[in-house]
Amino acid sequence: MSAQTHRFSLSEISVLLRGETQAIAEWSARWDARRFTLHIGVIILGAGLYGAAMGWWRAPQQGLYVAIKFPLIILLTTFGNALINGMLAPLLGLNIPFRQSFSVIVMSHAITAAILGAFSPLIIFLIWNAPPLTTGAAGAPAYSLIILAHVAVIALAGVTGNLRLLQLLQTIGGSRAVARRVMLAWLWGNLFLGSQLSWIMRPFIGSPDLPVQLFREHAMRGSFYEAVFHALQRIFLFH
Repeated sequence: MSAQTHRFSLSEISVLLRGETQAIAEWSARWDARRFTLHIGVIILGAGLYGAAMGWWRAPQQGLYVAIKFPLIILLTTFGNALINGMLAPLLGLNIPFRQSFSVIVMSHAITAAILGAFSPLIIFLIWNAPPLTTGAAGAPAYSLIILAHVAVIALAGVTGNLRLLQLLQTIGGSRAVARRVMLAWLWGNLFLGSQLSWIMRPFIGSPDLPVQLFREHAMRGSFYEAVFHALQRIFLFH
């Protein structure tokens, strides 16, 4: 990559993160394989760095596994829902072609991943100063602090990415109400598929009682929604 192209790529990432919706809307209207590759690269790098920080507390090998799985979940969710998201947009009042709907979703996920990557040093700092992940650590304050930090960072990155997506859809379609309908429909679809993919690809932090592993045994057994249902049963129906 030449120095000029490198500077141009960095400039584009800056525009994306600043949420300059007019420029981003123009990008989405014209397919550019180089720009698409750049956004995919941001997703892989940002989510990969955060995944490595997430799994590192259990073991460096677990960090490597999660560095692979975390961006993979985002990409599989993006590609897996691409067709239905492309069909939902015109049905909900946003008349854009499939390629453009796919492009804006990839851009929003790139923003989310970039924020996650930026927070990875903070997570590493927390883990570096936390006690080792040992048996019984689930009840320790350090464990709760790190879990809450993950929840807060992932929520912040996700909300920011979706707010940028909402602004972009409003710029493209000219209607906030239509943009909100489309974004919510896409969001529910992504949550539905992403939750199940996360269930299949567990563990992420890992457990000290279990060996370091890429996937749990019988990873395809059950579902995320079944696990939530059983958890609610234990809370409300049993003592």
